[in-house]
Amino acid sequence: MSALGQFRYKKELKAQNGERGKHRLSDGSNGDDLILKVPIGTIVHNLLTKKNEEIVSIGQRLLVAKGGKGGKGNFKFRSSTNTSPQEFEEGVLGEECELRLELKLIADVGFIGLPNVGKSSLLNQLTSANSKVANYSFTTLEPNLGVYYELILADIPGLIEGASVGKGLGDKFLRHVERTKTLFHFISAESVDPVKDYQVIQNELGSYNKELLNKPEYIFLSKSDLLSKDEINEKLDKLKAIGKKAIAISIIDDNSID
Repeated sequence: MSALGQFRYKKELKAQNGERGKHRLSDGSNGDDLILKVPIGTIVHNLLTKKNEEIVSIGQRLLVAKGGKGGKGNFKFRSSTNTSPQEFEEGVLGEECELRLELKLIADVGFIGLPNVGKSSLLNQLTSANSKVANYSFTTLEPNLGVYYELILADIPGLIEGASVGKGLGDKFLRHVERTKTLFHFISAESVDPVKDYQVIQNELGSYNKELLNKPEYIFLSKSDLLSKDEINEKLDKLKAIGKKAIAISIIDDNSID
């Protein structure tokens, strides 16, 4: 997630201008390309042209500003009366642009839910990710990625009511949900009202972008080791009553997450 941090403090980037024309039939060289490396999922907003382009594959290139063209050499000015001209063309300046770079994660599975429901713990359990885990809300402040076999998993920071309008930085997190193929929705077994918790997240997804509600979704009742079997079944039944089938899981029970 820090891949765009290289541009945080270096705001002005310049490619070379074209060189001026030279003697002995030599034109000036064109300016060298300046290539900026950004991760897949980067959206390039050109603030001058209002055009937006996106990096969606490895090795993809976007031309955002043309470099300077070299000037013509003295041979261009040669004539029957001026066989050894001293004139030459200056190199042409390159184009200028003003860009804003935005990163939206591309992942196979996005982990969503309220804060402190065990998303990061499960990501760490399934992958070699080293997400920060603690027993308080908003431990995760930026999305974390992990790879499970060939699947890319994204742990999206906890969402709260009002996230779609920016509360708790939620709108910054919700944009990453747009780029996931499947959603794993986590509800803590400790929740007093799992149905309400589920609906809060669904409301925020729909308010931000109704298309998010059409993504394939799996619901998990996390931290199931903290309650008795009867208590877990009671909460699963509440979700089932609104047409939502959930699976109880715990990171300390390997069988539940196989």
